[in-house]
Amino acid sequence: MNLEDLLNNGSSGEDGQPAKSSPLQSLKVDLDFYSESIKEVSAEMIVEGYTLYPIFIAHQHEVSLGQVLLDKLELGTNWSINVSSVEEFVERGVIKEEKRAYFEKHFKKPENFMCLFVVVPDGANFVFYPYK
Repeated sequence: MNLEDLLNNGSSGEDGQPAKSSPLQSLKVDLDFYSESIKEVSAEMIVEGYTLYPIFIAHQHEVSLGQVLLDKLELGTNWSINVSSVEEFVERGVIKEEKRAYFEKHFKKPENFMCLFVVVPDGANFVFYPYK
């Protein structure tokens, strides 16, 4: 799924246009700001053999998954980013072991896309977002 897909699935106003208050609009702004840092960390995780499938958790509240990479309070942004991996997601039961191969097969190239696990009050979803 792409971030634009999530944005387009948001609520619409009476004129059929997407609602302007979607928190996902602010996520797009923050991801463009964070892009270089996330790309560097992703490459480092792969080169150092930590994982071939880095996952970045975008959230506005506390989450107990991954480690804080970019803190919204420190950076004056709307979203914080934690860093994790497919291995942690399987270990913690977010991705079921029997779905791991499917997930890895559909994982977009980490040199071109960041894999995000976007956590919002209504739930969470995986999104691939291109680096700037």
